[in-house]
Amino acid sequence: MATVGAKPGMTQGTIRLTVNGRMHDVVAAPDTPLLYVLRNDLELNGPKYGCGLGECGTCTVLIDGAAARSCVIPIEGCVGRGITTLEGLGTRAAPDPVQAAFIEEQAAQCGYCLNGMIMTTKALLNANPHPSEADVLEALRYNLCRCGAHVEILRAALRAAGHLVEARD
Repeated sequence: MATVGAKPGMTQGTIRLTVNGRMHDVVAAPDTPLLYVLRNDLELNGPKYGCGLGECGTCTVLIDGAAARSCVIPIEGCVGRGITTLEGLGTRAAPDPVQAAFIEEQAAQCGYCLNGMIMTTKALLNANPHPSEADVLEALRYNLCRCGAHVEILRAALRAAGHLVEARD
């Protein structure tokens, strides 16, 4: 367990968060966005700052297995809940099946949206292990990718869902 963070000038307290299976005591104001604590205090850089409004998806994490936009969630709302970031899914040596599918399909160009795409796909598969292509499209609908890697991202999500088992073209 680690205690991190005091920031002067804010009403602060110690808040205990469970991130990637580890407990962390964080000194911060209760209304601090989860994203700030993850990136700045816990040095987890999978979730990205994109829009700050919860609309682009780059900051997506799993909270109790469901996709959540960490830039708009205050840390006080995360107490007692399991938070999983991209770093908590797998490792280089043993990637999560969703991560492996994205690697296999080469589903990245600049990579900025990748965290949101992977975490949203993981949340979808947590809730629905056998989604249809329409389910995948709906789940990823609100994750923005500016590079145009949508075809590869969709193939990766479908591969993770078990729809694609053949080798890449």
